Amino acid sequence: MTKSELVQKLAEANPHLYLRDVEKIVDTVFDEIVSALGRGDRVELRGFGAFSVKERAARKGRNPRTGETVQVEAKRMPFFKTGKELRDRLNGK
Repeated sequence: MTKSELVQKLAEANPHLYLRDVEKIVDTVFDEIVSALGRGDRVELRGFGAFSVKERAARKGRNPRTGETVQVEAKRMPFFKTGKELRDRLNGK
């Protein structure tokens, strides 16, 4: 499902809201999740899952084309862990 499909489904489920308002709500939710992760906070949506940030240390890598060793900088990566309720629903429990 794409973001526009999500907006469309939410608009259909809530006919009392304008499409542009639903789109603004979805954008705001995503922006807040990104902002919280940028601050290093954890975002937990009960029953769905939790977003967090994992630190990856600097390391030596290899250029696949040339085989040359290159230095890969440390970086922060988003991480998502599913909630128990989501896992159960996906597995038919």
